[in-house]
Amino acid sequence: MPLAFKSISHGDIAFGFFNIDSDMLLLDRYFFFATEFCNYLIEIAEKNPHGSYEASWDVYNISDPEDIGDLMGAIHGIHYTGFIGEVYRMFPFPKRPEDFRQKPEGANTRKEIEKIIKKFAKLSQITFAIGQETQEISIGPYRFTRTGFQELIKYVWQGGYPRWKDEIRPDYVVEMKDKIGLSSCNIFSGLQLLS
Repeated sequence: MPLAFKSISHGDIAFGFFNIDSDMLLLDRYFFFATEFCNYLIEIAEKNPHGSYEASWDVYNISDPEDIGDLMGAIHGIHYTGFIGEVYRMFPFPKRPEDFRQKPEGANTRKEIEKIIKKFAKLSQITFAIGQETQEISIGPYRFTRTGFQELIKYVWQGGYPRWKDEIRPDYVVEMKDKIGLSSCNIFSGLQLLS
């Protein structure tokens, strides 16, 4: 379930997994896979930039809220609109509350999710940037403090809300944690990812 995170540029914005059967994340109107998010962070950790840094990230951008859909309506099975509605038609919300856990094998549904999102958006590139002096991190137009950006990383590490099923994390999430732990890049300074 996406949660509200503080940005410098847009106030509180939604970020997170929106379906337990997929590893896709949303960041307000941007959609990308957690595998890519973790790989981007692994790349930063390995390059270990100590000044400003820029990279291109691939995202799906859905600008029209109606094309994004109604998450709560889809969860409750009453309003299947837009991209999220189509995802929930294919992968409905679990009937038993104890089954509401983010599945570590969510990357296996990627082909199905990509087929759906391509009806609503095209893959485009945005700039990810680390500021030199201010330690602001930008994902496209969304700007975060270092602490705010680290909250996004923690969310993915934990499996968001409701957390990873059986506390089992996908390999790409574990690798992200390991690489971040070895990096001295400022954006990871003070980040604590607990088991």
